[in-house]
Amino acid sequence: MSDRLAVLLQYLLPKQALTRFAGLVAHWRGGAATTAIIRWFVGRYGVNMAEAAEPRIEAYASFNEFFTRALRPGARPLAEAAVVCPVDGAISQFGPIMGDQVFQAKGHAYSTTALVGGDAALAAPYAGGSFATLYLSPRDYHRIHMPCAGTLRRMVHVPGELFSVNPTTARGVPGLFARNERVVCQFANDQGRPLGWGLVAAPSGAALAPVGIGAKVLVSVARLAVKIRIGG
Repeated sequence: MSDRLAVLLQYLLPKQALTRFAGLVAHWRGGAATTAIIRWFVGRYGVNMAEAAEPRIEAYASFNEFFTRALRPGARPLAEAAVVCPVDGAISQFGPIMGDQVFQAKGHAYSTTALVGGDAALAAPYAGGSFATLYLSPRDYHRIHMPCAGTLRRMVHVPGELFSVNPTTARGVPGLFARNERVVCQFANDQGRPLGWGLVAAPSGAALAPVGIGAKVLVSVARLAVKIRIGG
């Protein structure tokens, strides 16, 4: 399927209805049927269950329990650094914020104000900072951790669309991360400097795309049902 057609279909599909249905399936405790769905997903996307704290597929009562599974101890050793990657994904974009503009893909950008839901005061601390966009594919570990020690100051829910957040859609939908439904989290690190995350929802919650604004960091992540661990 061409990139153009893949994006066009997303404009036409009933994304809200499909997401509600996916949510029902994700929380359904269907016994053998749920196990079959998880087993298919593991095979389809090549999920490495050996690194999960609970590697047995049949041990997960719902798909959501599987999708938010914990890692076994030592699976992701922490680097000796001031800041570490908060998610188990790939960096798709990063760089300086030009004015208030965050680069999305060739020909596409969005403003920090738009990302945080139109609140210019909330966006102001990130002016002149840096950003990073991290994409979590369906096979990835989907819990979110703090990149450094810090304190959560504020959370804001921003209603919006439910486009996919994969690289193809990022290239084809203008202002994608400022259009999708998201939760904006504002933190302060140990030095009191602002750190922001925009947790950006995807249709089925099966992918993550964190966008981070640096020292000053904003992250757009494609899942609302996340676990945020403050200070580590």
